[in-house]
Amino acid sequence: MSTTNLDFNKNEDTIKLKISELKKKLAKIHLGGGQKSIEKHKAKGKLTARERIDLLLDKNSERFEIGEFCGYEMYEEQGGCPAGGVVVMIGYISKRQCVIVANDATVKAGAWFPITGKKNLRAQEISMENKLPIIYLVDSAGVFLPMQDEIFPDKEHFGRIFRNNAVMSSMGIPQIAAIMGPCVAGGAYLPIMSDEALIVEGNGSVFLAGPYLVKAAIGEDVDQETLGGATTHCEISGVTDYKMKDDETCIKTIRGLVDKLGKKEVAGFDRVEPIAPKINPKEIYGIIPETSAKPYDTMDIINRIIDDSEFIAYKDGYGQSIICGYARIDGWSVGIVANQRKVIRSKKGEMQFGGVIYSDSADKAARFILNCNQKRIPLVFLQDVTGFMVGSKSEHGGIIKDGAKLVNAVANSIVPKFTIIMGNSYGAGNYAMCGKAYDPRLIVAWPGAKIAVMGGEQAAKTLMQIEVSALKAKGLEISKEDELAKLKITTDKYLKTTTPEYAAARLWVDAIIDPIDTRKIISMGIEAANHNPEFRAFNPGVIQT
Repeated sequence: MSTTNLDFNKNEDTIKLKISELKKKLAKIHLGGGQKSIEKHKAKGKLTARERIDLLLDKNSERFEIGEFCGYEMYEEQGGCPAGGVVVMIGYISKRQCVIVANDATVKAGAWFPITGKKNLRAQEISMENKLPIIYLVDSAGVFLPMQDEIFPDKEHFGRIFRNNAVMSSMGIPQIAAIMGPCVAGGAYLPIMSDEALIVEGNGSVFLAGPYLVKAAIGEDVDQETLGGATTHCEISGVTDYKMKDDETCIKTIRGLVDKLGKKEVAGFDRVEPIAPKINPKEIYGIIPETSAKPYDTMDIINRIIDDSEFIAYKDGYGQSIICGYARIDGWSVGIVANQRKVIRSKKGEMQFGGVIYSDSADKAARFILNCNQKRIPLVFLQDVTGFMVGSKSEHGGIIKDGAKLVNAVANSIVPKFTIIMGNSYGAGNYAMCGKAYDPRLIVAWPGAKIAVMGGEQAAKTLMQIEVSALKAKGLEISKEDELAKLKITTDKYLKTTTPEYAAARLWVDAIIDPIDTRKIISMGIEAANHNPEFRAFNPGVIQT
């Protein structure tokens, strides 16, 4: 593709503007509860959650933050919950890849909103799937009481975290907790159910009930430090293992503990010396269209992501609306399943629309996924899909059967899966291309991605038709002007729910990334997956032929 044509330049300008807007939003999110809250926090001699993580991770090492947009534009009546009130990072401590979970006490004193619980569970899920050590930097006032009914009692609520602590311990996953602030009530179990617990003098405290509740419950007057401070738990109760004089000493000690961890068996995913793509990855900016309706050749993207731009296409001339093939990304062997976005004329002479899954492409992709499972090759899904082909011809040809075959193969796949939502992610296409419901180890979106049951215009027109039909059934009519006005309101409302920010706020995706970071994130994800050598037996189940 020419890098000098007008379309390329317009595309490049559009995505660079989106990335710039993304960075502005993230800069605000990174301030947590705001500058005044940060100053109040630091006045206690504390580092912020992000400063703690920076000090904990190896200098100049790669990192990937999970859920930066978590809680974005949610809970506004409660004052907001930037990043879900907790920072989650995959990074390197003493050259060991770890998951770090740090409460942000500048956001409502680190209180847990419903989305905070979901994000913590996602961090533990990543640790369990990949058998990565997990470090908890605890500084939280506990459950946000006005919303306790949405976080306390259900299976995927607050208590699930402590259940996971126990299960992770039985799996042999190292868990280290640092009590760097308050740790109250049910939350007190998290650090104490970890393998080892550190506590910072003066700021750290852990107890089932704080001084006020103790006074109310049994009439005892006791101060916080005597009740559950560092001296109490390190010298009297024996609840904690290490008494630390400050945040910096605590973090240095954690680094030392991680440094002493023994090495374990790996899964053995194949990796060789990485080779940069032959074609400049930054040209991706000019390839992704400024509007999601425009076609493009997905191979132009793939060749700018993979090592040496070398791709072995599987069934190249068959089922061309999905590209399948083998490549390497940052040295790792991968199988790629990608929606082809250009319009194709099939070997039968039929036109196939870009981004649509046809019967032959579903059949091809299912077979390729089975092959990758047999060979123990991780799978990378590059999504830009509008759904499965519809109409009588497709139905008569068995599109449901072939679609089910693909969904079955994705669901039962035992190799690690990684999903990049480059553009559209609509309807059952989201499922077939390994959406969040199909357990990708990591799932990320590019700026401009859209995630929904169908496109905005189609959805709005469908909703409008239902409303007009309902009015006509009552003997009422709606003017063309009113219909158009309502259609615009419905479209705008619907489109807001399809943005990557909306998806990331609810953890449907782990992050919104700059397309240039795609190689790094896939590489870090496979490295994480390589820590878990355990595979269940591969059984694809009943797949109709």
